[in-house]
Formats: sequence, C-alpha cells, structure tokens
Amino acid sequence: MDAINIAASALNTHQAWLNAISNNIANINTAKPTSGDAFQAQYLEVQEQAGNDGVAVTKVVKGDAAGRLVQDPTNPLADKDGYVRMPDMDLSDQMSSMILAQRGYQANAAVVDRAKTTYEAALQIGRS
Repeated sequence: MDAINIAASALNTHQAWLNAISNNIANINTAKPTSGDAFQAQYLEVQEQAGNDGVAVTKVVKGDAAGRLVQDPTNPLADKDGYVRMPDMDLSDQMSSMILAQRGYQANAAVVDRAKTTYEAALQIGRS
C-alpha cells in the first residue's frame, strides 16, 4: 500500500498548491491603499516526509508585501497622487504553475488508480 500512500500525499500537496495558486490568481488585481501592504502571493514549501512516506507542505511562504505602485486616480483607494498598491505577481507565471500543479495531480491520481488495479489483480491471483 506504500504506492497509494505516497501518491495520496502528493495528491494532497498538489491540491494545496492549486488552492494557493487559485487564491493568487483571484487576488492578482486586488488594489490596496499605498499606506498598507499589497496582497502577498502564497508559495508552498514542500519537503519529503520521514521514512519515505511521500511529501508534505512544510510552510506557506508569502510574497513581497511592498507590491508595486500603480497610478490609478479613479480608484477609490488611490492616495493624493493617484497611486494604489498592487500585488507583485505575474499572471502568466501563476497560470504556468497551475498547469504544472494540475499535471502533477493527474499523474498521482493515475498512480493511485494503477496501484489499486495491481493490488486487486494480486488478490485475484491469491484466491485462485
């Protein structure tokens, strides 16, 4: 059952990665006043679990709180000079990460399915 447990840990990790990316994409256009911090992107730190039991998220690392200043005088949050603070994220980087996370999730789901099929075949051989 090790194959299923290891792939399941990877499925959980990829799901957490997809959740973080989704949150980043949802907030990519979130404007904040210049007096505060910009939305901080979330990035996961992942590490192998002890005993070769797969992987796990060890911590969530936040992006740059300074963000970038954008002139948008029509925004109600703009300062006297017309600036707002926007997150320092690139949509294409986030979308590329999302594709990688999706592919990783799909690959590990396939591992679980194949391992299940193999274990079922082994049980059938044992019954014969």
